[in-house]
Amino acid sequence: MKMKQRGLLLAATLLASGMMFAQLRPTNKDGINVFETPKTETEFEGFNVQLGGALTLPFSMLDHSNAVTRESGYSYDYANPAANSLVPLTSGFGLPQANLYIKSNLSDGIYLNFELYLASRHHNETWVKGGFLQFEKMEFLPWDFVDEIMKYTTIKVGQFDVNYGDAHFRRSDGGLTFYNPFMENHIMDEFATEIGAEVDVHVGDFILVGAVTNGKLNNDLTKIDTTRAQTKYSNGVHNPAWIGKLAYDKQINSQFRLRASASGYYTAGSVRNTLFGGDRTGSNYYGVMYNAPISNANFTNGRFNPGFGDKVAAVMGNLFLKFSPVQGFSLESFTTLENAGGRGANEPDVRKSNQFVTDLVVRFGADEDFYVGARYNTMKADMGAAQGEPNHYEVDINRVAIAAGWYMTKNVMAKIEYVNQKYNGFPARSIQDGAEFNGLTLQGSIAF
Repeated sequence: MKMKQRGLLLAATLLASGMMFAQLRPTNKDGINVFETPKTETEFEGFNVQLGGALTLPFSMLDHSNAVTRESGYSYDYANPAANSLVPLTSGFGLPQANLYIKSNLSDGIYLNFELYLASRHHNETWVKGGFLQFEKMEFLPWDFVDEIMKYTTIKVGQFDVNYGDAHFRRSDGGLTFYNPFMENHIMDEFATEIGAEVDVHVGDFILVGAVTNGKLNNDLTKIDTTRAQTKYSNGVHNPAWIGKLAYDKQINSQFRLRASASGYYTAGSVRNTLFGGDRTGSNYYGVMYNAPISNANFTNGRFNPGFGDKVAAVMGNLFLKFSPVQGFSLESFTTLENAGGRGANEPDVRKSNQFVTDLVVRFGADEDFYVGARYNTMKADMGAAQGEPNHYEVDINRVAIAAGWYMTKNVMAKIEYVNQKYNGFPARSIQDGAEFNGLTLQGSIAF
């Protein structure tokens, strides 16, 4: 009997710790439009563990074409497809993606956030996304001045999402799609997990963020061989990445919220930097813009990586506005303006890319359970000689997306989106030459 009671107590501790940790972002509807979590005074009630999860099931009805597929007499060769051909697509379900979250209150003001990908487009097996300790208090240090500092300060140590810009707070991440009112992330998807430390300082309505990381997703302690052609322009050292942000976030009145932020990311060189290619789950536009059938090797459909694998200097400005004139109705917009420069380890010159994204979302219903939205995303990039061209040339990609969604409960949602994306300026006879994809995608999501 005692064993049974202990088992029930353990289960209650692990699973029924129903109170969300205010210092860690909820994974359900409550996490929408949450950026850096605010400082919240809570009472420590002993060691506590909370398990959470997120599951997304997609359905895709997309089609794509390029200059090659539109040529008279074109036929896809299934046995030996050309590099610039596009695999024919049909409608159907894509691979469900799932995440697991383990959140723990280890001590007064000390939290552990541990995240795993149970299944994703890139990896079908379970693997660790990252984990970090979060300090809201440091009562293990005996100095009063530390207590005063921690009233305004949050410290994270471990492997965590790089806090560059605000767009990563509104993106889809594997099975977790609740935060994103649209199906996909930005064309240049600014997301990576890196090992380091971050300090957030809350002063009134202002938030100051400073962080230093190892500058790469996959760790490597080997000194870079700069005599090889592939890496000859690198400085041969694994340089750290420096991240900074200043944000102003204020509920102006009961009807209007404003958040504005400016961020920067810089590394002098790391060879394997993945700021624009750090997502290890996969795109939600299944199958488009590849010449081969869907596999875990082609999982970034519809995205663009400028190829800044070594040196990176990027800045981003974000503006979030939400106007709620009456209960059950709100109008929100989120705008991103980004400029990035960098190079690969085999490139002598720094190239530039820029991106503009703006979206408008109308939420309605008793608890804003429904929404409709539209997004425009455009980017331009200097490609340079590293792409096989003797001179630098510029490409651009433009996307229009129209979406609608329904939060059936705060843990269950469904959404649908129409997307049209076009490619311009790519070399003749390349797979992106005159390319376009469009169609409908649907998702059903559960998060708790």
